[in-house]
Amino acid sequence: MQKQLIWDIPTRLFHWLLVICILAQYATAEWLDSATQWHFYIGYFTLGLLCFRLIWGFIGPTYARFSQFVKGPKAVIQYLGTLFNRDSTPVAGHNPLGGWFVIVMLALLIIQGVSGLFMTDDIFLDGPYRSAVSSDVLDLMNTLHHLAFDILLYVIALHIGAIIFYSVYKKQKLVPPMFHGVKESASAGITHSRILRAIVVALISAALIYLAVEVLPPVPDVSDMYY
Repeated sequence: MQKQLIWDIPTRLFHWLLVICILAQYATAEWLDSATQWHFYIGYFTLGLLCFRLIWGFIGPTYARFSQFVKGPKAVIQYLGTLFNRDSTPVAGHNPLGGWFVIVMLALLIIQGVSGLFMTDDIFLDGPYRSAVSSDVLDLMNTLHHLAFDILLYVIALHIGAIIFYSVYKKQKLVPPMFHGVKESASAGITHSRILRAIVVALISAALIYLAVEVLPPVPDVSDMYY
């Protein structure tokens, strides 16, 4: 077991920025008054982060790639057999079970973010696609937006519980490596974080979200605003 660089800088930045965004989204929706505009802005930024992570999951360094940690049922079952073994060898990146938690969390956030594009505060602010769909679709999006977040809260609770379990029971620290990127591992680490590639992906992601939010949405019919 040697200390290896496992988590690249872009993946670590994504992780902590996403944590901040989730907390800010909750605060602007539940705690703060007259913060709907900020809720929208942070939602757009969150969609940009998710867009980045989807692309990075295919072209990022080894342990950021979906192909590295999304495993089939056999691998998950085998890993579950070692879950309560205190001396089990730590997995360099996401373990087979944790990998699926990542996918579930990303899926819930994407559902919540996309459905948010159809939301309204019923006073001044509408999502960019609210005027493009029927009332039935708006009702569906409203349901998905709130349901996805409710489920996400349980997933986050399980995630925090898993961190505590690994730290206390298995003596494997999961949080510090998400700050400095280094873990003790028998597997080979990465040699660089591909910063230049990450900057390009971030710019592409920002452009895609700008296109989706500012360019492609239809212009609302003025008559729909007055009734």
